[in-house]
This record gives sequence, C-alpha cells and structure tokens, in this order.
Amino acid sequence: MTAASQTLVQSLAQLTPEQVELRDDFIRCCRDTRQTMPARWLYDHRGSELFEEITTLTEYYPTRTELGLLRDAAAKLHEAIGEGRMLIEFGAGSAHKTPALIEAIRPARYVPIDVSGDYLRESSAELAKAFPDLEIEPIEADFNRAVPLPHCPRRLPIIGFFAGSTIGNLTPFEATDLLRRMGETLGDDALLLIGMDRVKSLDVLLPAYDDARGVTAAFNLNLLHRINRELDCNIPVEAFAHEARWSEPRTRIEMHLVALRDVEFSLGGERISFGKGATIHTENSHKYRFEEARMLLRCGGWEPIDAWSDPADHFTLFLARRDS
Repeated sequence: MTAASQTLVQSLAQLTPEQVELRDDFIRCCRDTRQTMPARWLYDHRGSELFEEITTLTEYYPTRTELGLLRDAAAKLHEAIGEGRMLIEFGAGSAHKTPALIEAIRPARYVPIDVSGDYLRESSAELAKAFPDLEIEPIEADFNRAVPLPHCPRRLPIIGFFAGSTIGNLTPFEATDLLRRMGETLGDDALLLIGMDRVKSLDVLLPAYDDARGVTAAFNLNLLHRINRELDCNIPVEAFAHEARWSEPRTRIEMHLVALRDVEFSLGGERISFGKGATIHTENSHKYRFEEARMLLRCGGWEPIDAWSDPADHFTLFLARRDS
C-alpha cells in the first residue's frame, strides 16, 4: 500500500458513516457536474438556522403561503382528517407550521423526523411547551429511507405531513421513490398532507432563491463550510458564489456554487479542481402544475382526495390516501 493510500484509509477510518456518505456524494458531484448534491447535506445545524431565516424573507413566498393555507383551511382539514391521529412530520425542521395543523386536527401523538438532531430536539421542546398534553417523540433519521416508527401502546390512525414543497428537491423519479418509502413508513390506510410548489412567473421564483440580503447565498455556501469542518477539507469558500437558475425543460430552480476563479483543493486523498465558471450543483427545486402534482402522487402510491390552493395558485396542499 502506498503512503497516499495508507493516509486515505486512516482518514476514512476517522469519519462517521454519515461523513463517509457526505464525502462520497461530494466527490461524485464534483467529478460530474451533471450530478446534484442530495439536498439533505445543506441542513446541518447552521444550515437549518439559515433556512429558517430564509422562510421569513419577503421574497420567500412558500412558507407564509403554506401557513396561510393551513390556517384558512383549518375547518376543512379537520373535517377531512378528523381528530386523534398520530401525526408524523417528515423533515420537521423548526416545525414552524406544525402548530397550525395541530390546532386544526388535534392529533393524539406527534412524531417529527429530521436529519438535524439538535435542531429537531430544540423545536420539539418548544412544541411541548405550546401543547403540554400532546405526546411528542422526535426521531433523528434520514426520511429518504423507510423509518421505523416508535412503539405506541394503542393503535392510532396515521397521517403524514410533508411541508414546504421539500418534495421539489427531488427529481420526479426520486420523488416517486420517496413517496413509496413514506407509504412504507406510514403503513396501510394512512393519509398524507403534502405541500407542492407550483409553476409561476420568474419574477416571483428567482428572487425567492436569490434574496437581496444574501441569506440564501449564505445557506448555499454553508455546504462548503460544512465539508471543510467535518471532512478536514481546504475548500476556499470565498472562491465560490451562489447562483440560482431556472430550467424551463425541467420546470425547476437549480442552485449552484460557481467558481469565481480556477480552484484546486484536496479532500482526503482526492485532488479536486474547478476552472473559472465551473459549478457545484447543490440543489433542485421542482415546480409542478396541478395535474402533474396529482400524477406524481399516484405514481408514488397515493390517491389524491382533496387539495387547497392560495388565490394566486402559487402553492397547493394536497391530501392523499395510501393506495395499497
């Protein structure tokens, strides 16, 4: 074994399994610029904080629009869903919108799932203060895989909640697979309440992903800071800039980190280089027309049974039943 190979083996041995995944995904993305980093890597603790700041920005319409829908449709949600269910939230984050849903459907138990454990526990503690009679059991896990639910001494009907149009981070094929895995997690006869962002004017879309204050840019660049911190890398973060692009053929926003100059850095035993103008493709955010969204749900094993949209048709909440 060469000295370089030995160093690489020792370096990998010091990483957690999650960090090895992060390293492999990043190298794969850098080797082929058509690859996109899985969006979950943007959400370490700092990334989660920055994203929550994004949701408060004037330009970022999805959060306030979806929250408005949850509040305006509260009575209809209660009628369609009923009370006393186990509420499973995928990618709970700060659970900013969850109180509106809890007040509408009055679940017996709440199980938030998120990959950012510290952030998950903080938001769960805040919800416990607001709803002291609600059973809350957070799960730190990657919801892109089927997640075993905690044991419950009584059988409760289940509803999943997937807010914020997060499904848009995935390609339609990936989204279909995720919807099927959610069905595996939730089980037969479950309901799913899911937010989907709609195709709309670029005058609305582009500023939502490239705000004037630069918070989205900081969120995107934080991925490089995370890689430096967790993988002992030496990426010159200042050599990259955030860029949001619209892809008409794929009806999606793409986030990129663009090299402002020729860049070279090392990651373990790998040497990675970028020419000026080359990009690291960090995230997609697909937008759907109404019937496309319904078809996506059906392909993922869910039958749409109701929907609520804002007056401008910027965003839609879909309620679906597992099609088993």
